[in-house]
Amino acid sequence: MMAVASVSAVSAHRVVVLALPGVYPFELGIPSRVFGTAPDKYEVRTCSVDGAPVASRADFAIAVELDSRALDTADTVVIPACDIEMTLDGTLPRAVSDALARIRPGTRIVSICTGAFVAAAAGLLDGRPATTHWNQADLFRRSFPQVRLDPDVLYVDDGDLLTSAGAAAGIDLCLHLVRRDHGTEVANMVARRCVIPPWRDGGQAQYIERPVPPSTSAGTAAARQWALDNLQLPLTMADLAAEARMSKRTFARRFRDEVGMSPGRWLIQQRVCRARDLLESTDLSVDRIAGAVGFTTAASLRQHLHQAIGVSPRSYRHTFRVAAPPEPAPASR
Repeated sequence: MMAVASVSAVSAHRVVVLALPGVYPFELGIPSRVFGTAPDKYEVRTCSVDGAPVASRADFAIAVELDSRALDTADTVVIPACDIEMTLDGTLPRAVSDALARIRPGTRIVSICTGAFVAAAAGLLDGRPATTHWNQADLFRRSFPQVRLDPDVLYVDDGDLLTSAGAAAGIDLCLHLVRRDHGTEVANMVARRCVIPPWRDGGQAQYIERPVPPSTSAGTAAARQWALDNLQLPLTMADLAAEARMSKRTFARRFRDEVGMSPGRWLIQQRVCRARDLLESTDLSVDRIAGAVGFTTAASLRQHLHQAIGVSPRSYRHTFRVAAPPEPAPASR
């Protein structure tokens, strides 16, 4: 692993953000907003490959003042989310690869969201741990099998190479870098000024959409629907097999063929999904939710939820539960 450029106590740490075609404006602005809020700690500049305006994923272009020569003196280079089509053959356009070649050895390199595709196509992530947006994880694996992808976390810190999950996870990663560079007190100050949490529990897994896998035949579909309608019951594979009018062995084999997992694992997954729905949409206690979805105890729900998404029921509800707006006061007469 290369030595990481240290943050100087004398001069500001120079962060250069590389805006590439199809850049997402939100992710592009994260480094300036977070690092720029730490007084006198960082100098943040934005460049494009040639200094020309860059087409964004919004209905406007991004105008920059600098070209890729700004990368020559960077202490940290940030690659925000951008158009990944240019990376999917495992290479980069010549102009982009030439720009990245300007980065000095030892420079800290950070990707936000699908910026990891650019880092991977440049060969920077070969054999190393990384993450990206969960919705692009399968495509990333197919395109860059040499990278050790973890799609469940908010970010990965591998020393001189850091990658974040989708969109707002870039904020978590930039705050982590402030914390790493200058300590918790400065990071907390930045978080307060940006009105963002200094730390988020859990990982990206809690935001992943996990629909019920579609069946390839009608074999176990009716039994699965029956189970979904009766999740509060202590269901077993024998119950599902009986509902499908199959032997347990036949049912287990056909279930795995259609759904891609065992009946027991599927039941737990559906109970966790139903529990998440109730945590988001109701004020029921954790004990009542556990009973409503078929977990025998609240402790069992906590265990399975934490295994699935890395957070407690209370933390999950705090993140996703939106309180109903107050009733409007009656109009005075």
